[in-house]
Amino acid sequence: MTRSPSKPLLLVALLLASFMINLDTTLVNVALPTLSQELGASTSQLQWVVDAYNLVFAALLLTSGSLSDRFGRKGMLLAGLLVFGASSFIGGYADSPGELIAARAVMGLGAAMTFPPTLALLTGVFTSRKERALSIGLWGATAGVAIALGPIVGGFLLKHYSWSSIFYALGPVSLAVMVLVALFVPRTRTAATHRLDYAGLVLSGAFMGLLIYTIIEAPNRGWSSPASLAGFAGALVLMIAFVVGERRAAEPMLDVRLFKDMRFSAASAAVTVAFFTLFGFIFLITQFFQFIRGYSPLSAGVHLLPVAAAVAVGSTVGTRLAVRIGTKAIVTAGLVLQAVFYFWVAGDLTPTLSYGVIAIQMVVYGLGMGLTSAPATESIMGAVSADKAGVGSAVNDSTRLLGGTLGVAVIGSVYATVYSTKLDSALPASLPSALANRAHESVGAAFGLSGQLASQNQPALANTVRQAAVTAFDHGLSIGCIVAGIVAVAGALLAAAFLPAHPPQSGPDVLSDSDVRERSLSSAPGAVHPQ
Repeated sequence: MTRSPSKPLLLVALLLASFMINLDTTLVNVALPTLSQELGASTSQLQWVVDAYNLVFAALLLTSGSLSDRFGRKGMLLAGLLVFGASSFIGGYADSPGELIAARAVMGLGAAMTFPPTLALLTGVFTSRKERALSIGLWGATAGVAIALGPIVGGFLLKHYSWSSIFYALGPVSLAVMVLVALFVPRTRTAATHRLDYAGLVLSGAFMGLLIYTIIEAPNRGWSSPASLAGFAGALVLMIAFVVGERRAAEPMLDVRLFKDMRFSAASAAVTVAFFTLFGFIFLITQFFQFIRGYSPLSAGVHLLPVAAAVAVGSTVGTRLAVRIGTKAIVTAGLVLQAVFYFWVAGDLTPTLSYGVIAIQMVVYGLGMGLTSAPATESIMGAVSADKAGVGSAVNDSTRLLGGTLGVAVIGSVYATVYSTKLDSALPASLPSALANRAHESVGAAFGLSGQLASQNQPALANTVRQAAVTAFDHGLSIGCIVAGIVAVAGALLAAAFLPAHPPQSGPDVLSDSDVRERSLSSAPGAVHPQ
């Protein structure tokens, strides 16, 4: 039984659950060099330490959201926290890359079970549009801050403890959040009991899993390679099968007719674009800070604080402004700010640029991210009925992961191609091919080669290699930023053209007095509802 529901404590419990899942999306990245040394992980294995989590997370989001609507969101949330925390803690004991990858995959399962209920429960308790906008604004702020703080927390733990501490720490935190959820989050009930859509559950997982896997592998295989084309074709076939199946199902897991509602589909596209730019930003700026500016992982994370603070402000203010001014104007403005940031950085970010200017650039980006993501999420959740809030949340979460994965893959591919091409013309012809190949692996490898040459009393050649790598990185970063800026402009145009300014006067957004009373009663002290 749940104690008398305190909305502030309920909000804290759900925000902490969301914070922890988002934190883990960037937390482990700073430990990759250490894992390579201590576990002997190859580059491919390091990639899968990150991607195993994201792949399982993305593949099972819609399934978990649907099951939470059917069997109870609080129960799914508690189970997800248990799976996530336990697998993270066990992962800290891994003594081989394979064991750690397996633990990360199970953590992805826990994340998929945890994340959709957090947003669905928020919208079920905070029922008026103003309340919902505020709570979703805080939820969005928490997500943005967690992603930005991941490198800081990871850097701090690595500086003072072993790599295992990154995984151990999430176990007790998960347990603490479970206690808060058990005490202060009410049980939920749906208006009707739905039959499980088994075909929809299977096809949605297969479609998302294959799509994300193909995107992850495309930079290594080549975007136009037979394997990549086959993967994208297979994902398209599965998506079509899912859509056809859902249209024919008597009780579909996801009513695909929702995508005809621009408040749902245009907002989902805006979230995808926002997270495309966010993960692209993190990919580029962390390398710039660590390799070009020479910051440690912890210092690089601390230097990201301006963007974290700006995302928090933009998210909380953005949802309130969307209620007053209109979602279209706020989301469009947010995407325009993101585009401004990327085009500004493309022409301005140099190794000697003052950090004060970089901080202002990050504030512009963070505000744009907050103004886009949180109001678009509020629009998505306002378009779905209360009994399908878990699936609606899962769609929102899926667009975040899809956008983020695409951001890293596309911008990473563009950057790597430009870096390698520029390096070819910048490296001295006298450099042996084996050493040149090492420099082409990454800017970090090129800097390592420069240090090796310096230690071998070849300072002139070492300096030439280092300057060539800096020039190539700067060129790759600029082109990557231009690509991200173009994507943000396209998103802004789509939002301006298709995203409605305000919800209609009827539909899921508008609750009658009896609806509000019923939801209030479902959260009343001592109320017991079926899971």
